[in-house]
Amino acid sequence: MSTKSRTRSKTRLSRALGIALTPKAAKYLEKRPYAPGEHGRTKRKTDSDYAVRLREKQRLRAQYGIREAQLKIAFQEARRAQGLTGENLVEILETRLDALLVRSAIARTTAQARQMIVHRHILVDGQLVDRPSFRVKPGQLMHVKPKSEGMEPFQVAAAGGHVDLLPKLPVYLEVELDKLQARLVRRPKRVEIPVTCEVQLVVEYYAAR
Repeated sequence: MSTKSRTRSKTRLSRALGIALTPKAAKYLEKRPYAPGEHGRTKRKTDSDYAVRLREKQRLRAQYGIREAQLKIAFQEARRAQGLTGENLVEILETRLDALLVRSAIARTTAQARQMIVHRHILVDGQLVDRPSFRVKPGQLMHVKPKSEGMEPFQVAAAGGHVDLLPKLPVYLEVELDKLQARLVRRPKRVEIPVTCEVQLVVEYYAAR
């Protein structure tokens, strides 16, 4: 899929879910704050409980850009852990390497973060990691491989090119953009994570299946 097609797809999905999945999609939502399609402007009929829960699950999945199977695995882990399942779920997803690269403004979008990782530009505690789903532990340092620092995307990031486009830096991260590195200080808490989702509805969706 071309970059233009991916952008169009993300924008359309953002309008359908009512959340901005990329900085560019946020601009489109300001101009067209309604669902795509010829009936997008019309008032929708009342959704069923199932439809509401399904949409909330889709919103969470879309914000992290993950597959259904990956979300199910995270949900099972969240259910086994102590505490509230919904909060555990978001906290688990937030420790993914691709998500943290976006939070730290090293990457502009999840897709870009994933590309950086898969193309082997990212190190964690000095070790090469090529899995976007890699779970970062508190205390670990994420940084760009020295040989890759001169590449344009990383130069843009180091200059703070994404900072104004993304949510404010969360308190669970320590970032030195000029050095293209970020450290996960501690496990994120749900209230600190800039994700739009009614997590209890996601729990109810899976509990009913």
